[in-house]
Amino acid sequence: MPTSGAERLPAAGEPATPRTTLLRGGRVHAPADPRATAILVAGDTVQWVGSDAAAESFAADEVVELRGALVTPAFVDAHVHATATGLALDGLDLSAARSLAEALDAVERAARAARGRVVLGTGWDEDGWPERRPPTAAELDRASYGGVVYLARVDAHSAVVSSALLAACPEARGLPGLAAGGLARLDAHDALRRTAYGAVSPAQRQSAQRRTRRRAAALGIGCLHEMAGPDVSSEDDLAGLLALATAEPGPDIVGYWAALGDVITPARLDVRGAGGDLCCDGTLGSRTAALSAPYADDATTTGVLRHNAADVAAHVLATVAAGLQPGFHVIGDAAVEAALDGLEQAAAQVGAWAVRASRPRLEHVEMASPATVARMAALGAVASVQPAFDAAWGGRHGMYADRLGADRAAELNPLAAFAAAGVPLAFGSDAPVTRLDPWGGVRAAVHPRNPEHALSARAAFAAATRGGWRAAGRDGAGELAPGAPATYAVWTAGQLRVQVPDERVAGWSTDPRAAVAGLPDLSPGATLPTCVRTVVRGRPAYAVEAG
Repeated sequence: MPTSGAERLPAAGEPATPRTTLLRGGRVHAPADPRATAILVAGDTVQWVGSDAAAESFAADEVVELRGALVTPAFVDAHVHATATGLALDGLDLSAARSLAEALDAVERAARAARGRVVLGTGWDEDGWPERRPPTAAELDRASYGGVVYLARVDAHSAVVSSALLAACPEARGLPGLAAGGLARLDAHDALRRTAYGAVSPAQRQSAQRRTRRRAAALGIGCLHEMAGPDVSSEDDLAGLLALATAEPGPDIVGYWAALGDVITPARLDVRGAGGDLCCDGTLGSRTAALSAPYADDATTTGVLRHNAADVAAHVLATVAAGLQPGFHVIGDAAVEAALDGLEQAAAQVGAWAVRASRPRLEHVEMASPATVARMAALGAVASVQPAFDAAWGGRHGMYADRLGADRAAELNPLAAFAAAGVPLAFGSDAPVTRLDPWGGVRAAVHPRNPEHALSARAAFAAATRGGWRAAGRDGAGELAPGAPATYAVWTAGQLRVQVPDERVAGWSTDPRAAVAGLPDLSPGATLPTCVRTVVRGRPAYAVEAG
C-alpha cells in the first residue's frame, strides 16, 4: 500500500491544522455505509467515510492506496496481563508440552539459560499429559539444579514451585492453598507469585510490556484492558505500563486495580476501575471456581468462594462513591450469584441507577443460568468474556466436561443468551492464559462448542471492538464514523460476507441487497485476516514494510 502526498507546513501566523490521511480503494467496515471504500482521518479523529468517487474532492496530506484491503475498527482486548504476557512471549511457555517429561526438560533448558536467575513459566496443563499430574517441587529442584522456579498452570490460578522459592517465601506455608509437593493455590499461590515476580527487574518488566504492546498492535489491537492488583502484579507494574503507553506509540491501556475496598490506589494511578481481577473465586481447571454443586471429578469440593455478597456490596458502594468502575472475577455459579447478590444489596442502598451507571463488570462469568442472565441485564452488568476458553476447554470431552460433567459443561459461556437479554458483551483473551488472537476469539464466539450459544459474526465483532470501549465507559469509540477516534486496523482479507448462527435468522440479512456490512469468512479452518497496519488515535502503531 504505497502512500503519496506530503505534509504542508502552516505559514507564519497561520494556526496549525490536523494532518489528514485519506485511505481509498479498499473495503471499509462502516455499518452506516456498508459499501464504503474510503475513509478520511484528520489528526486523531475520523472525519468522513464514503466512496472513492466522493473522496476525489479531498486534498489530504497523505493518501494510502488500500488496493482492496479491509479497514475495520481496531480490536479491544478487554482482559490482559501485559507483563506476564510479555514474559511468556519469549520465555518459558509450557502450553506445547505434551507430557510431564517434556515440561521438565523445558525447565532444565530454561534454568541453564537463566544462569541462576528465577525461572518463570506458564501454560502447563496436566489434563493433556499421559501422567495426568503436575510436576512436584522435588522434580523442579532436580530440573533446575536447585534454582528458584515458579510454573503457573494454564489458568494462572495455581502453580507448582521449587523448594528454593518456598524457602524465599516462608509465609506461604501458613496460608491456605499450599499442598504437599509444591502445588499452590489460593492465598499461598498469591504470596508465591508475588515473590517470584518480585525478582523481575524494572528493565525486564518494561521490556515485557513493550513486547506485549508490539504483539497486540501487530494483531490489529488498539486497546488493552490491564487487569492489575496486588495479588496479580504490583502498583509499580501498572504505573510503568501506563507511563509506557503515554510515552510510546501502541495500543491504549485502560487500567484496573483489583483490591477489595481499595479506591485510593486506583484514584492515585488515575485508572478506570477498582476491580477487574478481584477474585470472588478461582478457576475450573484448578478446581477453585465456586460451585453450587460438587465437581464431577472431585466430589469432595465445590471450590472456594473468596469474597461473599457482603464483600461485593461494600466494594461496590466504595467504588460508586469514588466515581470508579467496580469489577469482579467470577467463574463458578456460586461466585456469580454472590456477585449479583452484592450488586443488588448495593443498589438497595444507593439506587439501581447508580449501580447501572458505574457499569459493573463481571469477568469470565462462565456459569450463568437464564435467571442469572436476566439479573445481570437488570443491573447493567457487563459480561467481560473470553470465547477462546470455550475453544480450548469446551466440548463433551474437554476439561470443562471432566470437571463438571457433560451436561453442566454444555451450559457454560452462554454468549447468545447474554446478547438476547441485552447484557453488554466485551471480549478478551486473559493473556497469557490464552494468546492474543482477536479474530480467533471472534471465530470462537461464532462457532462455539455448543451451537446454541453462537453469536452472529456481526455481534461477535462488535463485542471485540465497540464492546470493549463501552465496557470501559467510552461510548463514542469502536466504530468508523465521523467524530470517532481514529483507531483502526487494515487487513488483507478474502471475500466478505454476512454470517449468521443458523437458518432461523431472516434471509434478508444475508441478501446483498440488504446492504448489511460483511466480515471475513470465520468458518473453522478458513484463513483469518492478516494485519498490515494499525493506527491508534491517528498515530501509527504497526505497519508491514512495503517490499
